Order: sequence, then structure tokens, then C-alpha cells
Amino acid sequence: MRVTLLCIGLLTAGFFNASADRVPKKDDVFSSKYIKETMVKVTDWQLSHPKHTPTDWTNGAFYSGVFAAYETTKSSRILDSLMAMGERNRWLPGPRFDHADDIAICQTYIDLYRIKKDRRMIQATIDSVQKVRRVPGREIKNHGITWWWCDALFMAPPVLVKLSQTLKDPSYLTQNDTLFKQTYDLLYNSEERLYARDASYLVNSQGEGKREANGKKVFWSRGNGWVMGGLVKVLQELPKNHPTRDFYLTQYKQMSDRLASLQQADGLWRSSLLDPDSFPGGEGSGTGFDCYALAWGVNQGILDKAKFKPVVQKAWQGLNTLLTPEGKVGWVQPIGADPRRNFSAESWEVYGAGAYLLAGSEVIKMKW
Repeated sequence: MRVTLLCIGLLTAGFFNASADRVPKKDDVFSSKYIKETMVKVTDWQLSHPKHTPTDWTNGAFYSGVFAAYETTKSSRILDSLMAMGERNRWLPGPRFDHADDIAICQTYIDLYRIKKDRRMIQATIDSVQKVRRVPGREIKNHGITWWWCDALFMAPPVLVKLSQTLKDPSYLTQNDTLFKQTYDLLYNSEERLYARDASYLVNSQGEGKREANGKKVFWSRGNGWVMGGLVKVLQELPKNHPTRDFYLTQYKQMSDRLASLQQADGLWRSSLLDPDSFPGGEGSGTGFDCYALAWGVNQGILDKAKFKPVVQKAWQGLNTLLTPEGKVGWVQPIGADPRRNFSAESWEVYGAGAYLLAGSEVIKMKW
């Protein structure tokens, strides 16, 4: 398997070299004009190539990026597409009331509600979230906690904190704190400053558990990218004086510092954070979420500009080597629970486009 992956890495390197001529010049890629035009192009391409059930978590991540594209470009056409999506979905979450994946799409419903002020746009979201408080669901029964995998920290927490701020109801913040802390206690590795994907990737006190080919623990790039994106969305909404804000802020800073140290020379993160040599192809979705999260921290004055601005710069340049001329984000790892999924220039997923759009929405705010 290692030989196969190394061969893929060589192909990846060939793709980057072959694509260099059509990547915008360094100054152009950071221009407001380029970023807006490219965000529209990526949005248009992905909307023209739908994939998965409309309320699926994949589309939850994608439409989060589409809303960021609307906020950045103020395109009425993008807003219309968002409203059309909500109407097609009848503003419903997915069918599993206690599964974080099935309310990821509700982030966008709430964002649109803040514009349109139509209660039916968020009522089903409210009902689903409140049901979690009253009814023990399958996730607790099967896994002991509701948000038992790290990806959930992007899918669900932003919904709860957005509801709290929108409805002026602090009970949603309390609910989020409780569920988030359970996931943190189970999956966060304070030494590595990274999240395991789920309990099956934990290593016990005897050192037994899954490991990469180099003997390191398994920490998945996109999974940690999901967490970083979720932390940003939580911190954007939490009141400055909220008693648990420091809990989220500390994680965000710790993970930011760690991820900066794991970025590769081409600006991209590998699908396995601690064994990049076994997975040498730069991966688009994890890189997109990391670029978004780190750019936000620089823009907010939370992260040191001298240290993190070059990290964001390299990440954005790297991301733009993954784009095709028509706006497809390539080199996106397929759906899976770990780094061990092959991908190529032709590999795309809706969440890869969403991550790119989120990254662009923050990179455009930076002073270059």
C-alpha cells in the first residue's frame, strides 16, 4: 500500500508542476478581484454538479461556503440559489434528530433567516435541537455520547450557537458546552494538540491502537480541519464575556500552532498529519478548512500575524493550484473516516468546494 501511495505522490507532484503555468501570479491570487471572481466560479461549478442528498452533511459544509461566497460577493444570484435550496428542502434538517451530520445544513438556514426573518426557515431546526434535550437518541445508545466523532464539531456546534444568538436564548450555549466538552474529553490529545477521528483511533495506556506506517498516531487532516472550522464558527458567535469562551479559544490557539508546524512546503496539508510521507498528495478539503480558520485568527488579531500570515499565504497559493479553469476544486479526499483513501486531480467533493469558499471569504479580508 505504501508503494501505491508513494506513486500517487509522484503523480501529485507532476500535476502541480504541470499546472503551474495556469496558476495566477503571486500578487494576482490575493487580489480582491481574483478572489471574488474565483469564488463565484467555484460556486457556479459546484451548483451545476450536485451530489448527495440535499440535507446531507456534505451539502451542509458546501452551503456554509456558498453563504460565505454570498457575503463576500453580494451576488443576488448566489442568494437566490441559497433560498431555492432552502425551499426545496422545506427548511428541514436530515431525518436523524440526534446526529450532528443531519443539522449541518441548518447553519445556512439560520444565516438566511437572519436576512429574511421568516420563522418557518428555522422552526424545524429549533424542534430538532430541542428534541435532543428531551429524548435519548441512537447516538448516545450506540456510542455513549451524542457527538462521538470529531467531524461533528463542525456540523452541530455552529447551529446551537447561532440559534442562541438569533433567539437570544442562552440555553443553546449551555447545550453546546455540554456536548462539545464530552467530545473534547474523549478525543482531544493535549500532547499532540489534535483530535482523533473517533474512539477507535485512541491509543491506550499500553500503547496499543491504530498507528500510521511510521509508528505515529493517526490524526486525520480533514477531521481536524472540520474541528478548526467549527471552532471559528463558535467563536464568531460566542459573547466575549461567555464563561466558556476561553475553553474554545485555548483549543483554537493550540491547534492553530500545531497545524502551522505540520504544513508542507507546497502550502498544503497531507491527509495524515503525522505521516505525510505515506500520503504525499496535498489534500484540498483539509487545507481549505485550515486556511479559513487560520486566516480568520489573523484577521481577528487572535493569532500572531508575523507567524501565521505566511502560513495562510502558502495555504491559499497551494489551494489555487488545485483548481481547474472551470472552477472544480480537485485533489479532495473522498468520503471516509481516516486518511487511507486515494485521491487525484479528478477527485472532487462538495465539501471541498465549501472549504475553498470559506477560505476565500477570510483571505480576501487580509492586508497583503
